[in-house]
This record gives sequence, structure tokens and C-alpha cells, in this order.
Amino acid sequence: MIFAWMGHFGESSLTNWDGRLKLDPIGHPVRLHLEYNYRSKAPAQTWQDYFSAWLATDEPAQTTGLVIGRWWHDSTNDGDIERVLESLVNARERLPLLKALFVGDFTSDEWEISWILQGDYAAVLAAYPQLEYLAIRGGSNLSFGAIQHQQLKALIIQTGGLAAQVVRDVAAANLPALKHLELWLGSDEYGGNSTIDDLKPILQGERFPNLVTLALRDCEYADVLAQAVANAPMLERIKILDLSLGNLSDAGAEALFTSPAIRKLEFLDLHHHYMSDGMRDCWPTIEVNCDVSDQQIADEDGDEEYRYIAVSE
Repeated sequence: MIFAWMGHFGESSLTNWDGRLKLDPIGHPVRLHLEYNYRSKAPAQTWQDYFSAWLATDEPAQTTGLVIGRWWHDSTNDGDIERVLESLVNARERLPLLKALFVGDFTSDEWEISWILQGDYAAVLAAYPQLEYLAIRGGSNLSFGAIQHQQLKALIIQTGGLAAQVVRDVAAANLPALKHLELWLGSDEYGGNSTIDDLKPILQGERFPNLVTLALRDCEYADVLAQAVANAPMLERIKILDLSLGNLSDAGAEALFTSPAIRKLEFLDLHHHYMSDGMRDCWPTIEVNCDVSDQQIADEDGDEEYRYIAVSE
């Protein structure tokens, strides 16, 4: 679960725009989020009105980072993400310096990650050729089509269930500048129907020549994934591998532990796992900086064992 809004964007603190106050200092990353007073009898402000009011200020021309939280109210029929994405595309000339965009900054108290309805980001990527960082939370209805972008350095997709087609689109993407790729694969109960075959173009090193960090997180088939990663050509090129938040057990951990390429990494993140005490305690004996915290205990029901990922609903 996700319990807090983003407080920082890169090295800069986020400024929340309340629809009235002038931001100080201008140029800080901005968080746009519709608040709603349930006791008020006045009509709720729509996303279009709120976003247009912000565009009318001096801030957009100098904004380098934009975080979008809640874009609708329960009292209005304004929850269509396509309106939000269309407004971003139409505002491209007002946001000439925008390099970082995060859409979907919700906590689980506000809206579960599996409830967030996303949309098609092809037009957004085309509208902002200078974009270097794109983060999206929520996988329902998410799509890209053929992905091509020359400047994007970080692509992060956080979901409780990422559709196989999106994984395949990312795996086939033309992103020559990409350094950080992060996919939360999620649960099949919430749309996460990818398999290891969908990830093979990434693991084989067919794409992303400048990749430094590969994060395949929150995976229900974490053991199969770890076994594939342990011998993958991509492992020879990256510096950071993140397989955290999944249901990794000793079967997958042993494959990683015995891989010579793993020991060349600068950092390996396996936190939230189901390793035994013995397997967990092996990691400090080798020269790799590794996070094996947050050990989980599997649920048992007779002969059945259940291991859960960290984020699903």
C-alpha cells in the first residue's frame, strides 16, 4: 500500500498549488490536486477549471516538474483521465521547460491503486519531446502503443496489476536515453497477466543501451523472474537490480545468489521477500550491497502455501 504523497521530485521539494496562492519560488516542481469539501453546497471545481487557472499564472512557463494527484470529485463526472491527458497535450506551449511528469499521486486512503483508471500516453510523449522522467501510478486502461522518445531517461509504472500488452509495448520501446526502467508487475487478480516471455526482450538486452537501473517489482512470479534474470545478458550491463515487493522465495534467491553477474552489481534490492532465515543470512557473506529486509512469512492452509506481493488492490 502507498500511504503518503510524494514530498520531493528528484532533489527538489514539491509545492502544492491550492488554486489561489502564487507559488514561491517560481520554478519548483508543482503538485496539482483537486481538494473537495464534502460539506460545501457549492459546485465542485472541475479539473479543466483548476488546470486552466494554474495555466493562467506565471508558473507554468518556468515549471520543470509536474505531479498530478486527484483530478476529479465524487460529486462530478470529471474522472476521465483522457481529459487530463488532453489538457496536458494542449498545454505543451505553456510548459516549455517540463522535463518530469508524474500522474496518479494518490495514497491508498484516497483511492486504491487498482481503482485508478489510466489512459493512453502516446500523445503526451509526442507533445513533450524534452521529457526526461515519466511516472504513472495505476494500470487499469493504461496504454502506450508504439513507444518512441529520444530524451526519456526514466520510465516508472506503478500498478497492482500491469497488463501484458503494456509490458510488451515497453519491452519493444525505442528509448535510447533510458537509464531507469521500473515496472510494478502486480497480481493477476488486478490485471497483471504478464509472463516471463513478455520480459525477455528486456532481459536479453535487445533494448535500452544506456540502462543503469532495472526494477521489476511487485511480481507474483518472482522466483521465475529471478531465475531468468540470474542468467540474463542485461545483467552484465546494469548497475542496480530491483526485484523488491514480490513473493521471492529461496528458489529464486538461490539462482540470484549463485550468479556471478549479481556480484558485480552496485546494489541489489530484494526487500519484501519470503526467503528462509538461512537464505537471507547468506547475502551479507558476499560483496554486493543488498537489501533483504522486510522478510515475510507465508500463509499456510493444509498443503497449500500462499505468498503475497506488497501491492495489489
